[in-house]
Amino acid sequence: MALKPTIYKFRIALTDINNDHYDSLNLTIAQHPSENDARMMARVIAYCLNAKPDLQFTKGLSSIEEPDIWLKSLDDQLLHWIEAGEPDFDRVKKATRLAKQVSIYSFNTKSDVWWKQNQDKFSTLNADIFRLDHAGVLASTKMIARTLELGVMVSGNTIYLSTDDQQCEVTWEMLSES
Repeated sequence: MALKPTIYKFRIALTDINNDHYDSLNLTIAQHPSENDARMMARVIAYCLNAKPDLQFTKGLSSIEEPDIWLKSLDDQLLHWIEAGEPDFDRVKKATRLAKQVSIYSFNTKSDVWWKQNQDKFSTLNADIFRLDHAGVLASTKMIARTLELGVMVSGNTIYLSTDDQQCEVTWEMLSES
């Protein structure tokens, strides 16, 4: 029998100073059995950095044809493809053909090696590629609870995460801009 995803409920008070966006988000996040906590939190961070009405988590790891997060228009056009991890070049190339905007959020310890191996190829694509601070993403995993009230503030190249009794920050850098 296949393992089922673990479901998390996040209530997020979002303050995005960079984009003058303030919102209360109620997110239901399904963590795939093969997904680790760091990847799940990288998805949450990517969601918060791109928060807009109608932004949605997809089936993610359960469907290789979909990104982790997407924004679709009312007529089902793919407006924004958002992915956490280190996808291969062909996947990102396909995403740039399908979506008007593509954002990749690398977060693993192997992120530097992945970027050095693919930098020249990715520079030919219309995609924004970011590297999240791995230590910060790992620190954010200590906050995880099945039901979580989370304060998120985005300022500059830092996202501050806080609960009643914990806090951490995750910085990021842009590796490639479309």
